[in-house]
Amino acid sequence: MKIIIFDGSFQTTAFIRRLAEGLQKRHQVFILGFNEKINDRVKGVSYVKIGSNQSNLNLVKTSILQQGLKLSVLKTIIKTNRKQLQEKNLKIILDKIQPDIIHAQWNSVLPWLEPYLENKQYPVVLSQRGYHTNIRPFIQPKNLDYLSAIYSNLGGLHSVSEAISKKGKAIGIPFTKIDKIVYTGLEIDKFKFNKHYSQKKQLEILSVGRPHWVKGYSYALEAMKILKKQGFEFHYTIIGASKNEELTYCIDQMGLEEYVSLKPKMKQQEVFNYMNNSSVLLLPSIEEGLANVVVEAMALGTPVISTHCGGMGELIENNKNGFLVNSRNSNEMADKIRLFSELSLAKITELRFEARQKVESKFTEENMISGMLDLYHQVLSYEKN
Repeated sequence: MKIIIFDGSFQTTAFIRRLAEGLQKRHQVFILGFNEKINDRVKGVSYVKIGSNQSNLNLVKTSILQQGLKLSVLKTIIKTNRKQLQEKNLKIILDKIQPDIIHAQWNSVLPWLEPYLENKQYPVVLSQRGYHTNIRPFIQPKNLDYLSAIYSNLGGLHSVSEAISKKGKAIGIPFTKIDKIVYTGLEIDKFKFNKHYSQKKQLEILSVGRPHWVKGYSYALEAMKILKKQGFEFHYTIIGASKNEELTYCIDQMGLEEYVSLKPKMKQQEVFNYMNNSSVLLLPSIEEGLANVVVEAMALGTPVISTHCGGMGELIENNKNGFLVNSRNSNEMADKIRLFSELSLAKITELRFEARQKVESKFTEENMISGMLDLYHQVLSYEKN
């Protein structure tokens, strides 16, 4: 098959990177993006530029490369019609590749695919993910109206969890009625289980993720304030939130400067090193599809405390392979952290092994790739019939 993954960026998510790595072994894979810089290519995958959103000069270069030095191109360049140039570039790219299927990774790329959705020239599969499915359509009526109209022209949906599949049905249903749940998957052999977990007098708590309000860090900081007041010994590190003004202000106002560290975004292996040296991973999110960082922590053997949001209950079995607390509940979060610290090493070891087994049984790269291929084939079979 010729598979286009329309990501909008070449800085792909872990899910898309692992998917592309697996798919390219037997299929032709193309990743479409607006940006120009490609830092870490997946071997065997073609990266195709639609035209820069940041640099007019780079957009012009890409447009001339795609369309040739034509009078119509020069006229559009003179008018500086960015979107018109990009739309033309995309059409040329699709006409040249003639993909069997287009996988839209984000709702934000759907406007570019509208002409092809309307005439059903190419079957389009959309991934339903986190904020873009769980929250935005339900706080922005115009976005909901737009997506509801688009969904009826989709060839299929990929849902990252059962929970998000149910939420997506409130937006719309593809004309094929195909909606397949495919969990994120890890190349499990690359995730070495940490056999040397040790309990520390000062609990090392870790969170990883961008400082967006949906990640619930304000509630996590409230929980840390409660723990500090109780005289609990801990340190809380948030990777990916360095220099965030809101969180820095909260930390200062709560008197947590010596208890909380905000770290910049890091490379994957650096994050894993932090995980291996942490007592517990905390996911305080208000909403999630299904958090990759939690799957990774469980594979490595780092205990997890997570809010019971989105698809997290499909991954974590409370008190068996991790812990669940209600979202937006700082008191419950603080209580669970304190209770975790009182567990015996034997109980924590049992939890860690259960977590690893859950990942090995349901969240492997092999399952993810076969699941996505099955979805593509279902959509293509429907189109032929």
